[in-house]
Amino acid sequence: MLAGEVHDLTILPSSSCLQKASDNLAPTLPREGYGIQKTTSHILEDIAPALNRQALSPNYYGFVTGGITPTARVAEEIVSLYDQNVQVHLPATTIATTLEDRALKLLLELLEFEVKAWPDRTFTTGATASNIMGLACGREHVINQAIRKRKRQTTSNNVETVGDVGLLAACKAADITDIQILTTMPHSSLKKASSVVGLGRSCFHQVNRSDEELEFDLELLEERLTRPHTASIVVISCAEVNTGRFATHSELEVKSLRSLCDKYGAWVHIDAAFGIFARVLEDSDEFNYVRGGVEGLDLADSIAGDAHKLLNVPYDCGFFFSRHAGMTQEVFQNPNAAYLSSGNSSPDSVQSPLNIGLENSRRFRALPVYASLVSYSRNGYRDMLQRQIRLARRIAGYLTRHPYFDLLPQNRDDMANIDERTYIIVLFRAKDDFLNATLVQRLNASSQIYVSGTAWDGRPACRIAVANWQVDVERDLAIVQSVVEEILEDKRRVES
Repeated sequence: MLAGEVHDLTILPSSSCLQKASDNLAPTLPREGYGIQKTTSHILEDIAPALNRQALSPNYYGFVTGGITPTARVAEEIVSLYDQNVQVHLPATTIATTLEDRALKLLLELLEFEVKAWPDRTFTTGATASNIMGLACGREHVINQAIRKRKRQTTSNNVETVGDVGLLAACKAADITDIQILTTMPHSSLKKASSVVGLGRSCFHQVNRSDEELEFDLELLEERLTRPHTASIVVISCAEVNTGRFATHSELEVKSLRSLCDKYGAWVHIDAAFGIFARVLEDSDEFNYVRGGVEGLDLADSIAGDAHKLLNVPYDCGFFFSRHAGMTQEVFQNPNAAYLSSGNSSPDSVQSPLNIGLENSRRFRALPVYASLVSYSRNGYRDMLQRQIRLARRIAGYLTRHPYFDLLPQNRDDMANIDERTYIIVLFRAKDDFLNATLVQRLNASSQIYVSGTAWDGRPACRIAVANWQVDVERDLAIVQSVVEEILEDKRRVES
């Protein structure tokens, strides 16, 4: 069990610290350098006090931001000290790429995936970059598949690919006039990713049930998949960002989606930034519902996730898995660069990361992941996530019973089953509109907790995301309750 790192500290810097830091920033490049001693003092005395404590405090509940475990912190020091550029697999000169591949295999084991089933795997800067990779590989696959199908119907033996001839020429060769992304409640990073890979933000189409915005309507999905001259990518949201809810609830549901996608040649991508870690939970009455939301993910073509969230390793670190061997190299390879060759032709060799991902220059972000996985393993991460979920559920229960607040979304089934349906997110608003308009600001002004503001059904809402490894359910619940009750007491004093 991980515990014992909590210190009494405020989460946000004071306005005086922020002002001091701003005033003392170098206005221009110094004619003569400050030197290491003065610069170090400047950082420690001026800049550090003006940083928030998002990684240090268990009560930072904004943006699904994890902390840094003690082991990961030690590993991060080594990362900076040795400063490896993990790009080409050169096993005779450094262990870096070998360790990275091992860390990815250990991560697959933690998440209960068959390692051999996911031959294309890499670390990224985060889930946004991983979503870019997923859509890029999906785009490559569905278009190239259409090209091959069309070539079998003609006498031509030339097979163009997106990676070789570009998106426009490949679509022409495939007789494709539209590429659509079919999903439910997509995260904003997916639309950024779609723009980056040339599909555009307007290619998204909601295929949800009329009574449940996050869950798939299979008839509507099939209607979209049957459109002529159209290639499709289906994205499953594995824990929606505002509510933490899952788009699917069983392996059977994912099988139904997979069957339709296979029938019409669509790529299935999972946006699983923080939801995927529910796979470390044991099957039990307490966690069965949440666990159901991550069943069947092994049927997808690709998965995007964040390690700097619930794995609690330093920013920036994400991961990408694909079941299609060679697809990442088809999209991301560095061609005709002899100086970047590993010189290793073994079919079982580790792939050079620069040929299977976005970056040519890469920091050794795999080391904190590797260190944390071997240090805490499945039992440590299971304990961590269980504490996070239990705190979220206790907070949700407190707010549900409170006369001043509404828990969101106001779904009858969810309200009746808070203790089994809440993951790590608690979404709520104040019933009083005036209080609700300033609720996030008031909560954060306490500097004892930090929450993020959002909108739900067109009105302001408050989101608590429990993600730090230092969570203590009883202690942290008491802090949240104390802050909330103090705000309400202030409100009552003003009104009286």
